[in-house]
Amino acid sequence: MPQEVKRVNKLEKLIAQLCPNGVEYKKIKDVYKRLKGTPITAAKMKEIENPDGEIKIFAGGKTVIDAAEDDIPNANITRVPAVLVQSRGVIDAIYYDKPFTFKNEMWAYTADEKLSVKFLYYVLKNNMEYFRTAASGMGSMPQISLSVTEEFTIPLPPLPVQREIVRILDNFTELTAELTAELTARRKQYEYYRDALLTASDNIEYQTLPEISENLDCQRKPVTKGNREAGEYPYYGASGIVDYVSDYIFDGDYLLVSEDGANLLARSTPIAFSISGKNWVNNHAHVLKFDTAIMQKYVEIYLNSIDLSKYISGGAQPKLNQDNLNKIPIPVPPFNKVKIIVAILEKFSALCNDLTSGLPAEIEARKKQYEYYRDKLLTFQEAKI
Repeated sequence: MPQEVKRVNKLEKLIAQLCPNGVEYKKIKDVYKRLKGTPITAAKMKEIENPDGEIKIFAGGKTVIDAAEDDIPNANITRVPAVLVQSRGVIDAIYYDKPFTFKNEMWAYTADEKLSVKFLYYVLKNNMEYFRTAASGMGSMPQISLSVTEEFTIPLPPLPVQREIVRILDNFTELTAELTAELTARRKQYEYYRDALLTASDNIEYQTLPEISENLDCQRKPVTKGNREAGEYPYYGASGIVDYVSDYIFDGDYLLVSEDGANLLARSTPIAFSISGKNWVNNHAHVLKFDTAIMQKYVEIYLNSIDLSKYISGGAQPKLNQDNLNKIPIPVPPFNKVKIIVAILEKFSALCNDLTSGLPAEIEARKKQYEYYRDKLLTFQEAKI
């Protein structure tokens, strides 16, 4: 029997023993002590930021800094475990049990019983969609008022039940954190081996794309959105599929390389990506055809691993034109070595990026499992008084 199921069974026994007829529901303001923050500006936070500071300061959005307590004007430091309500921009809840403060546009809750504070955190996280919906109607910047949480009613099971719920959910959180740390380490490992394997040695020949592939840019064709007829074939642009259309230009395996767009410099998405089957490509992506799938994948990996800034023209719209694309030198080892390099890096890539079998898939499965149990564990029948 899975460990989490055993824990849930134990919890069910506790509920049957301690609150078989349901639990009391109360407003947050009637149970928890509200804490106020520190009046501090963004400019002041920037001025006093100190990586060696002993106090964390939380601000709007995802802004958080460390600072020395003596440098914080009018400091109102929270020194007990508390749940911080992020009320503007990013709507969320944070549990923190070390000394901290926060901009006074936010607020926090605590209680004498540390366990109940962590329980409140999980309750708020489980209802975050409600709070975000409430915030969406407050203008261009999502924002909730104090009354939204103050008046919110929550279940209050006996402390032994709260303790078991917190223990179960903490275990899920810790496991997800461990998997995420492993994924970060694996990605660094992938980058290390990728760079080592793709670094040319003295006896490796450099070639350009016209020498190892066929450029089919002359066959691509842009179609404005209003003139596209909806269909089943993917319509590709600089960074991937932008539409589906009723006809196709290409049929086969190709490597697309972004010709323009923000990702050329920011690299938020790969600059090169493989496509297969029947498709349409507009004039924002170069189309390359290779003799083998192995060489296509090798070039894709290589182009996504190097700094191409010197081949990209500036201006309002960064551009990698065909002349500059053709100038990029590519180290091409013997084909047998290319096969080995691709096989090794593909295994690493699958582990780091595959959403069906790699670490991201396992992390996503754990998150869904956590959310399922969180909802299940925090749903109680209300006791009739």
